[in-house]
Amino acid sequence: MSDFDDLLQANREFADSFDLGGFDGKAHAGVGLITCMDSRIDPLRMLGLKYGDAKIFRNPGGRVTPQALEALVLGVHLLNVQRILVVPHTRCAMASASEAELRVRVGESAGVDASWASFGVVTDQLDQLRQDVAKVRTHPLIGDRVKVGGFVYDVDTGLMTQHV
Repeated sequence: MSDFDDLLQANREFADSFDLGGFDGKAHAGVGLITCMDSRIDPLRMLGLKYGDAKIFRNPGGRVTPQALEALVLGVHLLNVQRILVVPHTRCAMASASEAELRVRVGESAGVDASWASFGVVTDQLDQLRQDVAKVRTHPLIGDRVKVGGFVYDVDTGLMTQHV
């Protein structure tokens, strides 16, 4: 018995009615989205999109990291991304704990010293959102080729508010 049997079974059931084959991999609605890995976020549904409409990059805090920028550059130049949304969310662990607190909590959970780890904690979510949107807008391979906006998603109401 595998630790993943339940998921493999669910995948077989998914594959039984799979009708998404042959897709070209482009963002058909022209949307690129950077958001948090939080399981309360349903990226496609929150924007009224469907499979194939968007390129989605998720990480803790919905930050514009070097890896996120790499994904956006590819999306803009190769995958039809024309609008980019940067969307952190309310009640995010990355904005509600300090680096030191997360190091302690992770260290206690792991049973080893985590004082060396960096988690990219956000002390001012709106200021960080402005900085992250600016990173995208000023990137030499993105710049004014696309529209870029910064939003905060409310995990309690499902609403997004544009801030940048």
